[in-house]
Amino acid sequence: MIKQIVLLVGGKGTRLGELTKETPKPLLEVEDGIRFLDVVIENFARQGFKDIILLAGFCGEQIQEAYKNKEIYGAKIRVIIEPEPQGTGGALLFGKDILDEWFLMANGDSIFDFNYREFVKNTNGEFIAKLALREVPDPARFGAVTLNDEKIIGFKEKSETLKGPALINGGIYLISKNILELMNGPCSMESEIFPKLVAMGKLRGEQFNGYFLDMGLPNTYEQSRREIPQFRKKPALFLDRDGVINVDKGYTYRPDDLAFIDGIVDGIKTANEAGYYVIVATNQAGVARGFYGLEDVDIFHNHIQCELGKKGAYIDAFYSCPYHKEGNVPEFTIDNHPDRKPNSGMILKAFNDWPIDKDKSFLIGDKNHDVEAAERAGIKGILYEGQDLAKLIKTNLI
Repeated sequence: MIKQIVLLVGGKGTRLGELTKETPKPLLEVEDGIRFLDVVIENFARQGFKDIILLAGFCGEQIQEAYKNKEIYGAKIRVIIEPEPQGTGGALLFGKDILDEWFLMANGDSIFDFNYREFVKNTNGEFIAKLALREVPDPARFGAVTLNDEKIIGFKEKSETLKGPALINGGIYLISKNILELMNGPCSMESEIFPKLVAMGKLRGEQFNGYFLDMGLPNTYEQSRREIPQFRKKPALFLDRDGVINVDKGYTYRPDDLAFIDGIVDGIKTANEAGYYVIVATNQAGVARGFYGLEDVDIFHNHIQCELGKKGAYIDAFYSCPYHKEGNVPEFTIDNHPDRKPNSGMILKAFNDWPIDKDKSFLIGDKNHDVEAAERAGIKGILYEGQDLAKLIKTNLI
């Protein structure tokens, strides 16, 4: 499962004038205490990209200080500062020792919101890089991409004479580390490396729809301040785990025991692509009873995420309650813990941790205490009794 993303945050942002005279443009705030780069990182971290590498240049020390020892939604962040401008391609050479065999690469000053797990689910030797493409009515500012089936066969430069609609480079790339063999110093990914890949027949493109915003101009930065707060606020699909996501085999925790309930993968993917957070809230009394530990719960959840990723689906967050009044492990033997369903503690924690639109959120569980926990938290609870899960989820999405 691909978990690494490289974000390019080294540009000077000269088109933003005084705003970026002494501040990297991705560090500009879009709402109180929230920087544009925070939002970019959030959007990748929630889809399971937990290794974030920031390639910084202009005022790179500010970026390093801003993200020093910081995690966002469980993603660890590293900053590499290029000593002098290397271009969007050459900057990669500074991270060559820590790059995975396959990784995502994106611009830190734009957002293109779609299902990244769908984008990265297939890698093979037929391509070295794949671009996420988006159709726009006016490509003059961006340039255009010429696609033949899935193969990119050419690019058209930015020009006032370029008329749309047309496919543009969305600024998100799936890349093989083998691309470094085409670089030996400063270079541009877009104007030098990608044309080489076109000539080799090793560049692919895939079209996606979704919210798109490049904040590099004064008017689009103001647009980001208007739109980002609403963009971040999404409804949530809460799911119980055992008996809803996976077959309940009795204190299930071994990865080899994972068997998905029919329809749940398609249902989760549908919620992903409908713009919902997907959040698991699960009682795990097996920890209190000493059958397995917290680390085993994490391993099982990571395995669920990896298996979902193979199908282009993902879960944004897992919340689990290891407490039970009849436990054998003293630290987890607590009567009526506020997180243990039917109490609503896990759901309330999610409300605190994520910008959730509570009014449009709902929970699906296979026990009455799941439904009660949802209702106590002020959201709709739905009892799963063997229905078609994909249909059940789809019909409740707003």
